[in-house]
Amino acid sequence: MKKNKLLITLVQSHIHWLDKTRNFNQLESLINNLSSHIIVLPEMFNTGFLTEPHQAAEDESGPTIQWMKHIALKTSSAICGSLIWKENNNYYNRFIFMRPDGQWAWYNKRHRFTMAGEHHKFSAGHHRVIINYLGWRIKPLVCYDLRFPVWSRNDQNYDLIIFVANWPKSRIDQWKNLLVARAIENQTFVIAVNRIGQDGNDFYYSGMSLAINPRGQIIYQAPEEIQDIQTVEIDLDQLHTMRQKFPVLHDQDTFTIENSETIEFW
Repeated sequence: MKKNKLLITLVQSHIHWLDKTRNFNQLESLINNLSSHIIVLPEMFNTGFLTEPHQAAEDESGPTIQWMKHIALKTSSAICGSLIWKENNNYYNRFIFMRPDGQWAWYNKRHRFTMAGEHHKFSAGHHRVIINYLGWRIKPLVCYDLRFPVWSRNDQNYDLIIFVANWPKSRIDQWKNLLVARAIENQTFVIAVNRIGQDGNDFYYSGMSLAINPRGQIIYQAPEEIQDIQTVEIDLDQLHTMRQKFPVLHDQDTFTIENSETIEFW
């Protein structure tokens, strides 16, 4: 069923280091009574950002997928975030988008954060993904992908980017500026959820989760350094009207990205 107006909940939370059960319980208490179409959690919401994937890797039989299925069904909302995934002896930072009916889409993070050594243990994703949900075309991206505009360029006619992240406080101004740029250059809504608190490697995260409209105007900015749950409404008709009045995407350069494929779900 198409929804011209979509309700999306941004869940800015602390993540307990390597404690999946505690994180599941905390998140469930926060989102238990939500009324939303999509609930967005941070990157590696079940463990915190790890560069030693063997400590917490899962597959589709693992507890995180089962918990996401449970929450999606319980809240009648899609729920998304990333976790460490193992497949064919490779590890991925995988974004999961779980529908209430238990079907799920996935995207493997393309750009690994080399300054933290993520490239040594994680494989890069090669698929540009579009998720069709409730009449919206959604592009999932993860944290460091934000710095690489070619990968997110809107040649796929998408309506919404969802970013999930563990983006440190020390670079939080860049987070905000880059998100606004992605919204403007792609004429798209942007929903970006970041975590708060200190992780097991003593990095500190201040949140500043954001919802941005296609003009680059901030619809909502979460307060820094505190847990925050906020539901925003975005309007597909508003997006289409803006693109018709100012069709800059028609003038973008044409090129292809080597070693990449496109996957479209549903």
